[in-house]
Amino acid sequence: MVDVLRFQGAITDSSRFKKRHLLLGNGFSIACRPRIFSYGSLFEQADFSSAPNLQAVFDAVETTDFEHVIRMLEDASLVVPVYSSAAAGIARQMAGDAKNLKDILIRTVAGNHPGIPNEIEDLKFQACRRFLAYFLGAENKHGKVYTLNYDLLLYWTLMHDDMGFDEPIDLAVNDGFGRGEDTEPEFVTWMGESSANRQRVYYLHGALHLFDAGAELQKYTWVNTGRPLLDQAREAMDSRKFPLFVAEGKSNQKLAKIKHSAYLYHAYKSFSSQMTQNNDALFIFGHSLADNDQHILKKIARGKVPQIYVSLYGDPDSSWNRPIREAATALTRSRGEENPLAVTFFDAASAEVWGT
Repeated sequence: MVDVLRFQGAITDSSRFKKRHLLLGNGFSIACRPRIFSYGSLFEQADFSSAPNLQAVFDAVETTDFEHVIRMLEDASLVVPVYSSAAAGIARQMAGDAKNLKDILIRTVAGNHPGIPNEIEDLKFQACRRFLAYFLGAENKHGKVYTLNYDLLLYWTLMHDDMGFDEPIDLAVNDGFGRGEDTEPEFVTWMGESSANRQRVYYLHGALHLFDAGAELQKYTWVNTGRPLLDQAREAMDSRKFPLFVAEGKSNQKLAKIKHSAYLYHAYKSFSSQMTQNNDALFIFGHSLADNDQHILKKIARGKVPQIYVSLYGDPDSSWNRPIREAATALTRSRGEENPLAVTFFDAASAEVWGT
């Protein structure tokens, strides 16, 4: 039987390290709104009218996992012409459907997303801020938070006003964006690596409020306009402007897109750098440690960080937790004796990320 600590026990154990960092997966968002952010919920709300074959593809492989289908279509588009030169048109259609599915995923996430922060209870934000304080609070100076999620929940939580609560929580919120001389009121821009030395929050795969404008990366804001971020994002998407959003199927494809974006590559290098520190600890919450994020996991495996704490939801012997445990154990085996890696599992529910 695997030992699983409560979250507070893991935090206490991690106090022996200089800093603790946090890597967030989709379970962070699912814990807040299960009916919105799980793959199954996204699939139920997706509009496949622009690519009618896609619904049948999902049915054929019996999945609702967008990334799995994207990966499968891209692979098939390369393999089919090998067996039949006459099938080149079908291969192009598969590649086109994979691209369409990425756009559908973006639109579905945006369409299902809560419209404004007020749709989420203040108590949920307060609970989440308490959770984040272990990584971005004053007692953990220089700790960093990395998220693989596309949604706005982390941003909204960091921006939430604590007024009205007995114990306001002070969090570091610097994500590397700021206002330049020519910046429009609707957005702020990424200030570049040279100005990001105080950055503490990183969107490793982009997000719905980050838009590549060619010469600059823009982050849409509501502070100066009073307009909901999603309204701004939907208007941009209706004009065929899409968020900076990594939805590729395979890990190597994700990494290729990351390397073509100065912001994403900076975030990736920051994570890589932190994983080389031999007196830090990494908490992983809500991530399955699946192969399609090997570009992230390899940085842990090849680094020097001595301790990771990995969340498990529910029975540790369940069918969904066993692969997580096996992947975490594989990370520890990948290290040599010179820089050993220990893994400790903690109960995700006990973290009360969004409250009880």
